[in-house]
Amino acid sequence: MRQLQIALFDAPRLDADTRNPRRADNATGRGTIVARDGTPLALTRNGRRVYPLGTIAAHVIGYASQRYGTAGLEDAFDRVLTASAANAGPAAEISSLLGGGRTAPQGAEIVTTIDLDVQRALAAALGQRARAAGIVMDPRSGAVLALAATPVFDPNTLDRNWKSLIADPASPLLDRSTSGLYPPGSTFKIVTAGDALEAGLVTPATIFVDRGGLTVGNFVVRNDQNEVTGTQTLTGAFALSSNVDFAAIALKIGVDRWFDDAARWGLGQPVNFDLPVARDRLPARDEVSPSVLAQLGFGQASLLVTPMRMALVGATIADGGRTPRPYVVRSIAGSETHLATQPEQIAAPLGADAAHEVRDLMIAVVQHGTGTSAALPGVTVAGKTGTATNPHGPAHAWFVAFAPAQAPRVVVAVIVENAGYGAAVAAPIVREVLRVALARTRT
Repeated sequence: MRQLQIALFDAPRLDADTRNPRRADNATGRGTIVARDGTPLALTRNGRRVYPLGTIAAHVIGYASQRYGTAGLEDAFDRVLTASAANAGPAAEISSLLGGGRTAPQGAEIVTTIDLDVQRALAAALGQRARAAGIVMDPRSGAVLALAATPVFDPNTLDRNWKSLIADPASPLLDRSTSGLYPPGSTFKIVTAGDALEAGLVTPATIFVDRGGLTVGNFVVRNDQNEVTGTQTLTGAFALSSNVDFAAIALKIGVDRWFDDAARWGLGQPVNFDLPVARDRLPARDEVSPSVLAQLGFGQASLLVTPMRMALVGATIADGGRTPRPYVVRSIAGSETHLATQPEQIAAPLGADAAHEVRDLMIAVVQHGTGTSAALPGVTVAGKTGTATNPHGPAHAWFVAFAPAQAPRVVVAVIVENAGYGAAVAAPIVREVLRVALARTRT
């Protein structure tokens, strides 16, 4: 009777216990992870976990190692992937105990939203750089089409290379797209412009005068390379990425409104995603002096965000001021688990009018501003460059974009660490990824 009790009622708890040696046996029936077209991304073959794409989707899929544990989707959905007695059900246990033989347990299948063509394009482009990350998303639903970072690792050889992987100062096991924290630089002008437009503090025709510097307290705001953009409308100031003008806009917004607006965007709050996302770092409200506020206007000071956050910022503008919940798991199918993800909205920081005005500012960036290297023939691209200074080396190169601008189907956010100008480094990567992704998505 005690054996029956253990089999029927204690099986879920025992199977979940990492100290249970039977988990190794259960690995033979671990569920499959597949791309959106059904191509296997992770499967069990002859009792061994296999990753057919190798490094291509390593960070999003992660790994399942008997020795070193789990990461990525293998970790986040370990419970449903694991082939356990609980998955087989009480009836199977009773049959086994009564001599009818055990039904081999089988973990659930996870169907992701990953598009392999887009994933390969993103991984290949980022792979040309030492440290970089990017996310591709459908702004209409929040479905993540691709997610990648470099340096990367091969989950097929994880056990063999573990010591060198964890000793590598470049941190190849780190998924920079969701866990890397960076100053957003001028890509944050998307947020600053949207907040100011929503509050009625500026219009696209508001005139600004950039004489090359703005003194705020003991701090002097300057543009990259000490450029002077002169007299411009908001559209021109955004297209030419004037730090001076956006520092002035941030001062108009004020500290209290800045933090209220940040909360509406979800900044500093957890991101509800299928994988862990590092929380943005915002300065403490009582530490924001006028000079710090001025720097926040163009994404500097102590503000740090993830590429995921900037992809969501781009998706918000693309979807008319509404922020979709990002997801990479489309469905789960198992003996006792059935789930199909439904798109949902998690924030609405801007009204449609302000969002459309920011969209037009971003179009100007690509048409005649700092982001012309992201232009695609026959497609209107909306984007924003970012060159984020940091105290640890050369500036990080950012680009956030979506297309087609009037009816967006794809958002891309890319950062290349310590690479310099976003226009020269990140924008061409985004252009290539957009080209592939637009060919793979439908209206």
